[in-house]
Amino acid sequence: MTEENIEINPESIAKTTGRFWSYFTSEELWDYVIASSIKIISILLISYLVIFIGKKIITRLFTLRFKTPLKQSERRQTTLVKLLHSVLTYVVYFSAIIAVLSALKIEVMGLLAGAGIAGLAIGFGAQSLVKDVITGFFIILEDQFAVGDYVKLTTSNVAEGTVSEIGLRTTKLVAFTGELYIIPNGQIMDVVNYSINNSKGIIDLQVGIEADIEKIERLVTDYLQTLPAKYEELVSVPIFVGVQNIVGTEVTVRIVVETQPYQHFAISRIIKRDVKDIFEKNGIPMPYQKMMVYNQDSNKNGGDDA
Repeated sequence: MTEENIEINPESIAKTTGRFWSYFTSEELWDYVIASSIKIISILLISYLVIFIGKKIITRLFTLRFKTPLKQSERRQTTLVKLLHSVLTYVVYFSAIIAVLSALKIEVMGLLAGAGIAGLAIGFGAQSLVKDVITGFFIILEDQFAVGDYVKLTTSNVAEGTVSEIGLRTTKLVAFTGELYIIPNGQIMDVVNYSINNSKGIIDLQVGIEADIEKIERLVTDYLQTLPAKYEELVSVPIFVGVQNIVGTEVTVRIVVETQPYQHFAISRIIKRDVKDIFEKNGIPMPYQKMMVYNQDSNKNGGDDA
């Protein structure tokens, strides 16, 4: 193996070092650094103030509109406010980046032209992205669902939960057990929204065949009359429908309750608990299963004695 001797010229090193030192200590460089730093800090500060003030103005405008006679639903207001906040943030950040590049004397138009050509090439393969954005736009425009709604979305699978965020590309759902679903809008085929209209709960209770139905109706009706004053989720006084079915030794009585959207489960549980206590306190028989034991041996002996 041969070794090559590299000659180091002290004069060239000194000249190179001198040029670098002259450049870094030049007044022109430090004027450029100071001027650029001031511009960048000013751009960042202005961007922060624009985003902060812009979000306040958007929220304020929608709050005032919500209080006017032409007000829209609170759920739609929350969705639009979040969406406009995101759009404002993206626009300001993009503008700030362009301004910072200009402050650093980087040719922005060349970068934008290159980005435009690259974007055109990518666009031919981004049909799914375009589909997601268009679908998201119509979801918001048509108010199919909003932030805070409880929905069931049919995609390749079925996702059910509370809407936490709606964007132009994706929708986020939080399931009852805590899972977070992030669904591209273009994959949403069917939507079931449980938060638009009032909900109705059907409560079926079983009592013994020998129970006094008129007494049950009187006790339950008196109890149901007291519920609207206790629970604001109720839209109206629950209705005691009456006997729904008779099977064997049990009678099924039905109660129908109308509540605010998706509140019928909690109210139904409360009514079941209270009605059970009323039945127990007033001696209403429950449909216990009865069993008859037949002893064949004793039957034979009885027959012989006879």
